[in-house]
Amino acid sequence: MPLFPSVRRFLLTFGLPAALLASVCAAQQSVPVPSPSPGTVPAAPAELPQTAQAGKGPALLDPAGPAVSLQTSEAMFDLAVALNACGYDDGLSESDPVRQTVRAEVNQATQASEAAREDRDKLCLYIDQHKLDDPAQNLAQYVSLGLYLSPPPQLTPSVDEEDLPPDANGVLLILPLVRKFAQDTDLHVIWLENRPAYDALQQKLHGPLTQMIVSTNYYLKMPASIATTRRFLVVIEPMLSPEETNARVYGTNYVVVASPKNGQIAMRLVRHVYLHYEIEPLLYSRQNDMIRMQPILKTIYYAPLPFNFKNDIVALVVESMIRAIEARIMKTGVAIVKVPAGLPRSEAEPYEIARSESLQKDAEVREQAVEHSMAQGFVVTQYFYNQLLAFEKTPQSLSEAIGPMVYGMDVDSVVHEARNTTFDQHWEGEMLGHAPIHPLQGLDVAEMKLVKGDVAGASAIAEKAIADHTGEPGRAEFILARADLMNNHVNQAVAAFQKTLTDSKDQRLIAWSHIYLGRIYDVEDQRPQAVAEYKAALDARDGQPDTLAAAQSGLKKPFALPPQAQTESSAPVKTPATPATNTSHPQ
Repeated sequence: MPLFPSVRRFLLTFGLPAALLASVCAAQQSVPVPSPSPGTVPAAPAELPQTAQAGKGPALLDPAGPAVSLQTSEAMFDLAVALNACGYDDGLSESDPVRQTVRAEVNQATQASEAAREDRDKLCLYIDQHKLDDPAQNLAQYVSLGLYLSPPPQLTPSVDEEDLPPDANGVLLILPLVRKFAQDTDLHVIWLENRPAYDALQQKLHGPLTQMIVSTNYYLKMPASIATTRRFLVVIEPMLSPEETNARVYGTNYVVVASPKNGQIAMRLVRHVYLHYEIEPLLYSRQNDMIRMQPILKTIYYAPLPFNFKNDIVALVVESMIRAIEARIMKTGVAIVKVPAGLPRSEAEPYEIARSESLQKDAEVREQAVEHSMAQGFVVTQYFYNQLLAFEKTPQSLSEAIGPMVYGMDVDSVVHEARNTTFDQHWEGEMLGHAPIHPLQGLDVAEMKLVKGDVAGASAIAEKAIADHTGEPGRAEFILARADLMNNHVNQAVAAFQKTLTDSKDQRLIAWSHIYLGRIYDVEDQRPQAVAEYKAALDARDGQPDTLAAAQSGLKKPFALPPQAQTESSAPVKTPATPATNTSHPQ
């Protein structure tokens, strides 16, 4: 029986996870970020257990490791050294001293060996023959390849050739040349000798990177992440130019490769990629609801934007929201005057006037950033900026507030403002590129389809996995349960959640299934059953703070539907049939 006509909106707006890849199953209260261990940015609480996608992501990504990490790579070091040996001098004067040290040691080893000199000549010839017109793209192809290499001495692709990023495929044949050069120069020994300098940089950058993660998620009022199938990785490589921050998305993996300057990296750019990591799942899970925004694309025909923004409303909305957030959290350089406490009114007045003036200047700088983004063509930035001003005054997390922001947008008003915007003549460039790789497999595909609103496609994959005995059956049932909710099939969803409980041994799946059931019972005014489910979620002990917070919140007060969903509903609330408690999968 249908519970109400907008279950999908309810799911995607109010914190129930629509898919593994969507960071929207956060509890109804904020979760503190745990203290990080050395060398690792705070690990995000995982939304669901990671299923290893063997060989599909960059080699540095550990399926069992933290969602957010800071690392170094000997494979990337070897490739960067090869480029340096063949005339790559970009940013040399601003690089960390270890770059000059390594170059001197490699040059000394090369001069001492005729074989090494021959290796270098062949290597440099290859690099010259594969030089691209765009210097940034020229470097990027080697960075892409370095991310997908096993450690030396093998230096072989960690994925099948067809699974490599397209630009990396173009320089794949450099690998035997690099291996020979590394062997004849004892490059591994040079790496070990300079590893302490790399470790020192990693340790020095750990604090600022952690602070960026914490402060960004503090503003978003969200935990660092709740999706273990997604990764945010920062790779430090001082043999590259500090002016070249490479960033891209490989499937569900967000990677930044950066070189330090004076012990620091371009944290503003790193934060930009991190915001993509956090925001994209929230908005792409609502892409079907953005169809009504298509008229906005007609207004940016003359903007200097690349093709993908002019033809993808979701991409335009994502970047607009990120730029609005950046305008709100940026450092403006304006010192906000404070009024000393305890001053008489007559003495405090000059301070209050100065404070008001400083706040006005601060606001003007932020508005200028918004106007600049609008002029570049991101014409939804002003709308989101205004929405964020209201968001900051509420206890809601962005995962909770983003739905009303999307659904409540007055498209005609945005179109009108866009038509009155004078666009810049030149595009400044977007430093984040989405690099397509080989498609995900099995239930990972089902999760992605669920994020994108393809409920039928996700269900078909999950049902096939159950029938063919491939994949984890409890996870497949969990996908089917959420698909049933999105299709308004609440009774079937309850039964599927119950099957997850009986078929899965994963405590996280079990905990969230109990939370789902508790929220469904709360909606149906069956409070005793809901309380029992929340208690069962606590008993599951999955060890993650988001499930703990969600279950405790459910025990404190009943889960409530959003007012919008209630007012839209014309169907009475139905009680789902009670499923059998010992249901098992058909064999």
